[in-house]
Amino acid sequence: MPVFAQEIQQLPTDKGTLLVDISTEPANPITDQQSKLKIDFINPVTKKIQEHVDYKVTVVKDESTIFGPIPLTHTSTGSVTLPVVFRENGEHKITIEIEGILFKPLPTETVTFTKTIGMATAQTTNGAKDGGGCLIATATFGTEIAPQVQQLRELRDGVLYNTSIGTTFMSGFNEFYYSFSPSVADLERQNPLFREIVKTTITPMLSTLSILNYVDIDSEQEMLGYGIGILLFNVGIYFVAPAIAILKIRQKIQN
Repeated sequence: MPVFAQEIQQLPTDKGTLLVDISTEPANPITDQQSKLKIDFINPVTKKIQEHVDYKVTVVKDESTIFGPIPLTHTSTGSVTLPVVFRENGEHKITIEIEGILFKPLPTETVTFTKTIGMATAQTTNGAKDGGGCLIATATFGTEIAPQVQQLRELRDGVLYNTSIGTTFMSGFNEFYYSFSPSVADLERQNPLFREIVKTTITPMLSTLSILNYVDIDSEQEMLGYGIGILLFNVGIYFVAPAIAILKIRQKIQN
């Protein structure tokens, strides 16, 4: 799965038969200019692209349809790219209906995504609240509704964005994170072994970050204090502890 955009959203269909990924090019569409809407249908068991899917797509803004519904269409590859022109800023509902898999009809399953166009979307890149964006964690644990992904989202929206220090941190972090996370997430989907390595690597960090969901942070100073403490804790886990272990191993070998 090639890198397509900075932000990939993934949700299951209402009956859970498939996972659906969507992204746009550009990542932050501009009104009255043609954008590309990319849709990937994912098998939730194999985590691979599901081939031969029959689908429909509709895009709605304030109960007015701006795209579709397209006729029932078949994709043999399981990946679709559609040209869409968003006419206004604000929230758009992207609804995908699935009516068949592998040439077999099935009762219609739907999934609806929310895509914000305009200033709100542009702010997402700078750290504003959004409904997705945890690309690596989503690829690692298979779905946006995984507890680990929900934990990160709650931390971001419920803790970090409630302080100016946290908001400033997220602004800089997002620019750095989205420079490499799409590539890492794509590689995870292609390589199960790499996905397990990433899972093992990020699990300690997720455990330490979860502390922030259970403490009362009433000031900028407390946010800064907890942030520095967790940062130092992770430095110890990922750098100091391995360095000490390597030194001890070397000492044993030399003796």
